[in-house]
Amino acid sequence: MEAKTSEDHLKVQKMKKKVLRKQVRAQHTLMRHEGIKCVSHVTQSLVIANAGLGNGMSRQQLLRILEEYGAMETLLMPPNKPYSFVKYRTTEEAKKAFNALNGKEVTLEDCEQNIVLYINFVEKVSLQNAVPTSLPPGLVVIENIISPEEERRMLESVDWKADEDTQNAQKTLKHRRVKHFGYEFRYDNNNVDKDKPLPGGIPPHTDTHSAFEDEIISLSLGAEIVMDFKHPDGHTVAIMLPRCSLLVMTGESRYLWTHGITPRKYDVVQASELGQKVRTITADVEDLTLNRRETRTSFTFRKVRRIPCNCIYPSVCDSQKGQQRPVQPSFPQNEMEASKLEQEYVHKVYEEIATHFSSTRHSPWPRIVEFLRSLPTGSIVADIGCGNGKYLGINEDLYMVGCDRSKNLVDICGEKHFQAFVCDALSVPIRSGSCDACISIAVIHHFSTAERRLATIRELARLLRPGGTALIYVWAMEQEYKNQKSKYLKEKNGSKNKDREMNTDIAQRPLNDQGPDNSSQDSAWSDQLLNDLKDESCGAKPVADFRLPVHTNRTSFHSQDLLVPWHLKGGTKKKEESVDTVVVPGGSKELQELSPVFHRYYHVFCEGELEAVCRSLDCVRVQKSYYDQGNWCVILEKL
Repeated sequence: MEAKTSEDHLKVQKMKKKVLRKQVRAQHTLMRHEGIKCVSHVTQSLVIANAGLGNGMSRQQLLRILEEYGAMETLLMPPNKPYSFVKYRTTEEAKKAFNALNGKEVTLEDCEQNIVLYINFVEKVSLQNAVPTSLPPGLVVIENIISPEEERRMLESVDWKADEDTQNAQKTLKHRRVKHFGYEFRYDNNNVDKDKPLPGGIPPHTDTHSAFEDEIISLSLGAEIVMDFKHPDGHTVAIMLPRCSLLVMTGESRYLWTHGITPRKYDVVQASELGQKVRTITADVEDLTLNRRETRTSFTFRKVRRIPCNCIYPSVCDSQKGQQRPVQPSFPQNEMEASKLEQEYVHKVYEEIATHFSSTRHSPWPRIVEFLRSLPTGSIVADIGCGNGKYLGINEDLYMVGCDRSKNLVDICGEKHFQAFVCDALSVPIRSGSCDACISIAVIHHFSTAERRLATIRELARLLRPGGTALIYVWAMEQEYKNQKSKYLKEKNGSKNKDREMNTDIAQRPLNDQGPDNSSQDSAWSDQLLNDLKDESCGAKPVADFRLPVHTNRTSFHSQDLLVPWHLKGGTKKKEESVDTVVVPGGSKELQELSPVFHRYYHVFCEGELEAVCRSLDCVRVQKSYYDQGNWCVILEKL
């Protein structure tokens, strides 16, 4: 009897040591993942290892386990983590749960797997919830598009046995079975063989541009499921596709985002919305649980494309990647190269696109309107780089004159009966000190060296009288600022015309394939401004023979110096260095629909960069600086 007691005692001691080791390991995991330190004294809050969504514990089961030991204030379950946090109303209840559950073996309800819980005390826990996400632009989920009876009949119509001998029509893949109608879908290249029509867990992918037209639709039958969407910049959105719903992908969601269904037994979903209409899954740690997957059947419809794709996402388009494009220009190494770059990729482009450009520029930006309306009656104001003159008529109590490098845009100003003339922003033929105010909206970022950008601001200052003010807007490198995305990144595709306007608006521009550490700053600086701006830069470094990258729409910037595409509508094609043409078979009826793509040079500004340039001038002071929907802005005062 004594021997058995001693043996039992050793087993208990051995188990206690094992539990202690596991507790310590759980403490290290928590510190590494969340930066949260466990404590040795009793608190109201516990971390429960092996009881998380990441290892198959549902919120409902964990609540039942924890409720036995007292009233809880909070239960936090981070997505895809093997631990959870609970806060009891009193330390006594927390201690009671700790003593009862630490080292306790429980069985996961859905998979009947045994796990052991390991508990630690923690101080107050506050996990940051993810910001609610919206659907990718161009994506729509239409719920209850068919009735349960229609769903039943459609599922019964799928005969998995009838086509077993037709190799192309039916396949068994790793995580699913598929049947094809019309054409065989090639999973090795996400394409179809258009010359071979058929006689009768989805990996993340984007359906090949050249194979299918814009709209792709998928009907979900039999069960709900979560589909994952991912943007090229890494942003992900998990979307619940309810039973009997129709997924419609167009525009950006179809061409730019990848979509897929991760093979797994459970989906992480909102507990409060189980069985209800669910769209995007938000990482609300107070409301997440597991939802067991059932068998889902989807009917996916794609229309085979007969002409090359001419979408506005050339960096991910196989049709446009195959085209012979002009060699991209290099970053300018001297004043002559800078002038030539701006002539080809700014001045000539705006002359060509002036009419189309003007048709997309009709809504004044509120804070610019506020600046103009704050000026005293009778003020003389110069709009340097006025474009189509949309700000020249904002305040009739001002005497406003505009100038622009584009003759065609100045002509449009004349048609609106505005006073405007052609000139370069580096040399404005207006008498020094004659203006009460100036505005420069979306202009200075078109100058390709730091010296030329500085000279443009110096010219603005020359025009002002002492005490006069200038408002400057430039496009920002940071299109996500203080956890808020700019309109450019958030903008949804309302229409093709709107889409193309968004490609080029100052509050929105495109991306490239360079990382911030490889983006270019200017190769030569004239004075102490070099050191000032290096301190303020985004990590950009000088690059020899730097080829300017072409940006992709509605994505974060990876380079400060880049080319932004403009898809011309209703214009003529010209063989210029700044134009790409799309080649289609001769005689094609769709030839007229394909538009030339012009590329415009931009230098996007990092936080603090515009301010630093302005502060380098002794004749002005920065009265105010701010961020406005993807732009850095300053108000200068002439000393």
